[in-house]
Amino acid sequence: MTAEQTPRPTRSPTGRLMREAQHIARLAFPIVVSLAAAALIGVVDTVMVAPLGTLPLAAVSITTSALIIFYSALFGFVSAIGVRMAEAFGKSNDQELITTTWIALVVALGVGTLGTLMMLAVRPALAWLGQPIEVLELLGGYWVSMSLLLVPFTIFYALKALFDAIDRPWIGVGLAFFAVACNVPANYVLIHGIWGWPGLGLVGAGIASLVSQSASLVLAFVILSRWKTRWNAPPYSGFDWRELQLQLKEGSVFSLGYLGEGAAYAVAGLMLGWFGAAALAAHQIVSAVSDVIYMVPLGISIAISIRVAQAIGANERERLRPIVLASLFVVVSWMSLVIIGILLGRAPLAQGLSDDPEVVALAISMFLVIAAMQIADGVQGTMLGVFRGMTDNHVPVVITLVSYWIIALPVGYVLGFVLDWGPNGVWIGYGSGLGLAAVALSYRFFSRV
Repeated sequence: MTAEQTPRPTRSPTGRLMREAQHIARLAFPIVVSLAAAALIGVVDTVMVAPLGTLPLAAVSITTSALIIFYSALFGFVSAIGVRMAEAFGKSNDQELITTTWIALVVALGVGTLGTLMMLAVRPALAWLGQPIEVLELLGGYWVSMSLLLVPFTIFYALKALFDAIDRPWIGVGLAFFAVACNVPANYVLIHGIWGWPGLGLVGAGIASLVSQSASLVLAFVILSRWKTRWNAPPYSGFDWRELQLQLKEGSVFSLGYLGEGAAYAVAGLMLGWFGAAALAAHQIVSAVSDVIYMVPLGISIAISIRVAQAIGANERERLRPIVLASLFVVVSWMSLVIIGILLGRAPLAQGLSDDPEVVALAISMFLVIAAMQIADGVQGTMLGVFRGMTDNHVPVVITLVSYWIIALPVGYVLGFVLDWGPNGVWIGYGSGLGLAAVALSYRFFSRV
């Protein structure tokens, strides 16, 4: 056999999967770190509010449940914005990138302001939803501060999407940790006071989060202004209505998918309020931990959407199955470690964040239920990322909406209240919806590719 006839060595299927897994891990790592840093702000609030007692911690839980709805919807718009920026950067067209960025900032300001107004408007509805009156009396200033936070949050993540799109993801990591670094001392001073000043208590935590996110946004704009001087493109020359329409159209589809999941999670959290303040406080402890844990599968979801889009753009659809299998290997491996960590650390975590025996007992049992749903949660999030990369969003969104709203929440209500399983029944029902979504989304992909 001649040299020309010698076949090129090929990787084994296992070798290809491991290579794809390494690609996914390298791409997801900075995304995960920045998302985890953002989630740490909620953890900091929980840790520093916990000494104030069960009622303030329950107030944080109610507010967080509402915030998840708005965060989810707004993050959907930001995800679409990031795709538009990446497309412009891929064309090496600085003028288009500048135009896309300016329109993105307009969209972020608009939808962020709308989110703030809507969150302020729904505040009176909490009493109608059966939340404890003694907890609602504490919300006031904290709810307002966290509502206002939605504006800098959305604009910041639009700029972070720019940094990710131009292959500078570690800038977003630095900015996210800068916000956390600001949040810790600001929380301490504004919650507990300093030099004889008693502090503002729960309201101080909200103001600290708002100030920290705003400080990080200001720094992001400083970086952006320095980069503008390096771009070899004419200045922004006019408002591009077509680009605005594209971002709003694509953002609406992305937003609906994120909103369906986030709102269902929030409703499950609000249902726990029907069991009283202790259940809400326990839920906040569990959520603060699980939100940070979930940043890994969320980062993998974002990374796989990029890898899938690259494969389709290169007309290499045969790569899709190995990419997806590798991503599932990564996320299942991570979630398996998470399950072990939760099982070993649930008691110390609960005891470290509350000294109320009822809250601690509820949190320990909730951790067990949350551990049982980790793999399903990771798989369904990963598969949603696959379909986003394939620009196949409509049917997956319907699958998730049915899983959460037709299965998870009704089953959770029946288990929790009709069968009297308590707060854990709500979460078992929610986990059943996650499991259904994971199976249905996976079947849809592997039956077609």
